[in-house]
Amino acid sequence: MFLARFIQYIQFEKRYSPHTVSAYQSDLDQFMRFLNTPEETITHPSEITHYLIRNWMVSMMSDEITARSINRKIATLRKYFKFLLQEGIIGHNPASKIIAPKIPKNLPVVVEDAKLMQMLDSDDTFSHDFKGLRDKLVIEALFGTGMRLSELLGVKETDINVYEGTVKVLGKRNKQRIIPINNELKHLVAEYLELKKNQNFDNNSLTLIVTDKGADAYPKLVYLIVQKYLSHISTQNKKSPHVLRHTFATTLLNNGADLNAIKELLGHANLSATQIYTHNSVERLKSIYKQAHPKA
Repeated sequence: MFLARFIQYIQFEKRYSPHTVSAYQSDLDQFMRFLNTPEETITHPSEITHYLIRNWMVSMMSDEITARSINRKIATLRKYFKFLLQEGIIGHNPASKIIAPKIPKNLPVVVEDAKLMQMLDSDDTFSHDFKGLRDKLVIEALFGTGMRLSELLGVKETDINVYEGTVKVLGKRNKQRIIPINNELKHLVAEYLELKKNQNFDNNSLTLIVTDKGADAYPKLVYLIVQKYLSHISTQNKKSPHVLRHTFATTLLNNGADLNAIKELLGHANLSATQIYTHNSVERLKSIYKQAHPKA
């Protein structure tokens, strides 16, 4: 079915991230398992019709798989069949006729920026040892730059220019961008790096965020740090690093930042991904109106 050839294409020619390649592989494996039953076996991609793809969609809906997940899997198929078409393996793209299910728009979950800043400014929130300073840097960096979890984990000490007040991050599709950092974050980074050096860790990792023993930080560690400290100021169920990214964007928008500037800071490929934050701002205006207007 030319799956290995396609995976090599997105891995080496398109240079997709390992996470994306793994997701494509998983989606295609699931689709092939659906197609090949004891009663019938598909031996060539040209045998796959849009009816079979639609049947797969119906099957996933019956299994209560979310519209967002189904859309991602259909996007994988589109990419796969487009590649086969370019290679002359098939004569048409059966996924081109597929209409993906609509994704319900959920407002980004945020925390109150005032409570977050109060927690960060408090002397009692974080311990004054390496672990406490590391935890504070994680929260400050996510809220102060809006970077993704994967981007934070990839930041090296050399990616931070304390003098210019910037940090270089590697985003999706290996796109680099420069994000400004505020004075408080600059001082925190300098203090953290000095304390990190004095720990005399065995591996001397140049990765910015490390574990208590000096190894490169991993996603679960950052999740636990964020959940721990957001629990001090929020009772909402969702307490993830992405909530701080949403809070960063919403705070900027509420304070008059240009939407295009926010798009660049977040590393979004197009403006439509950034526009979802305008809904949060509208809800905030409605709330203020209801509280302040006598006829509201």
